[in-house]
Amino acid sequence: MFETPLLQRVRQCQICKDVLPHTPRPVLQFHPDAKILIAGQAPGRKVHETGIPFNDASGDRLRDWMGIGREVFYDETAIAILPMGFCYPGKGKNGDLPPRPECAPAWREQLLSQMTKLELTLVVGRYAHDYHFGNDGLSLTDRIKNWQVYWPDKIPLPHPSPRNNLWLTKNPWFEQEVLPELKARIHALLTR
Repeated sequence: MFETPLLQRVRQCQICKDVLPHTPRPVLQFHPDAKILIAGQAPGRKVHETGIPFNDASGDRLRDWMGIGREVFYDETAIAILPMGFCYPGKGKNGDLPPRPECAPAWREQLLSQMTKLELTLVVGRYAHDYHFGNDGLSLTDRIKNWQVYWPDKIPLPHPSPRNNLWLTKNPWFEQEVLPELKARIHALLTR
């Protein structure tokens, strides 16, 4: 596992210890040589328990969308995983709570500034969209429909959670039009 003083501080972060319903456990994957960044939301309960990013049904779907297996996905020199919040925020009435707002301002820019070989950012879910695209007035669906505006450096994606099955059913164009392009770009980046 790649380590720097900054990563040690991130992995030992306790900034949210007084507001989280559990002990903080930052979960991320980082190497400055990674060509692909997955900008997600926050770890879920299972990821919190295992300490492995996207080690759940959402990760299975995301790997399928990317056209890669676990071995490639967890190669930190190829793929970085930096969610908007590094710790599991806890459960709310309608699923997991949003990422803690303290995390991104504390760590995100410091880590991103070290990614000198980054060529593609997968922006996954509403909270990551808000951070990476700002308030452009588009709904998540409209932003994803207009994915080519951000291409080839970034691509907006829905969250791969099984909770989004209805969205995927209502928007078959996503799997038909967007995913083949995403898979081709990822394959090209990882094989050169």
